[in-house]
Amino acid sequence: MSVTELPSRPPRSTREGKALQKGQQTKAAIVDAALGLATQIGLEGLSIGALAEVTRMSKSGVFAHFGSREELQISVIREYHSRFEDEVFYPAMREERGLPRLRALFSLWMKRTSIEIDSGCIYISGAVEFDDRTGPVRDALASSVLTWHNAMKRSIVGAKAEGHLHPDADEEQMLFEIHGLILALHYEARFLKSPGALARANTGFENILRLYGAPLAPAASNARRSGKASKE
Repeated sequence: MSVTELPSRPPRSTREGKALQKGQQTKAAIVDAALGLATQIGLEGLSIGALAEVTRMSKSGVFAHFGSREELQISVIREYHSRFEDEVFYPAMREERGLPRLRALFSLWMKRTSIEIDSGCIYISGAVEFDDRTGPVRDALASSVLTWHNAMKRSIVGAKAEGHLHPDADEEQMLFEIHGLILALHYEARFLKSPGALARANTGFENILRLYGAPLAPAASNARRSGKASKE
């Protein structure tokens, strides 16, 4: 083969792009393994050494992608939040605004929670680990939880605007009670192994909707009476 027949060397930008893509894939694989580990042993249990052992990489190789244990923990929180949005938030946003969307948010939240009864929840275990601390890891965790709470609150406000909830319903109180159901479910099902905990959580949600539900609108009430009269 002559020199002219030798394959041309890829441009520098192409080589760098491939290296960057491979680096991103490696980092994503490390974060995935770290998330699986964190659900079992908590964020505080994560370490560069433990992750290197799980991924069968060198400590220096893992460290090169994060730079510190703290950055590793924050990356895990971000990944958990991203998956939570993909499984709970975005599917629910396809439902009609108001009560249908609020029901979907809770139903999908419950579905994810039922899986995490076995695997563990970063939001809950992380709150126990970092409730009395300060720093970037706690800030990242709290920010993720508050982002989710704000999404739930917007859905409650939307249900009020649609007339599906009482106009005087306190969205903060309603959110507090709904979140309380999830926390109680984790405690009852994961720690106490109480049978029927999922059913009780669902019943609790229906009780909340009845408590804060709007009275029957006049138009709907008149239509119902009209339909009844026509049958008579």
